[in-house]
Amino acid sequence: MPTNNKPNATSQPFSAEQIATALASASPISDANDIEWDQAVVTEGGGVQATLNSLRSKHSFDKTLSKERVAIRFSPEVLAYFRDQGRDWQSRMDEALKEFIASHPKAQ
Repeated sequence: MPTNNKPNATSQPFSAEQIATALASASPISDANDIEWDQAVVTEGGGVQATLNSLRSKHSFDKTLSKERVAIRFSPEVLAYFRDQGRDWQSRMDEALKEFIASHPKAQ
């Protein structure tokens, strides 16, 4: 049931001494010379959502090379092997299957 009463705080507020100690031990704010500008992403603005949308559209894939989504079952050993290889394990699995197809021509 909603109430307008706020519960009592479970911890005491910080003392002036604690705040001063925290500020003294904090790392200084970096100046413009410390910023790694070569890793900065320049956007057209418009907010976070507009920025994300523009970054996504720049990295869109070639739709002529798209893959078909299917449900398939693999043994746990096969999945563990490819997943242990890290990111893009599904693409590596696809490459392994393509190599198998190339080395085993279709029987007529």
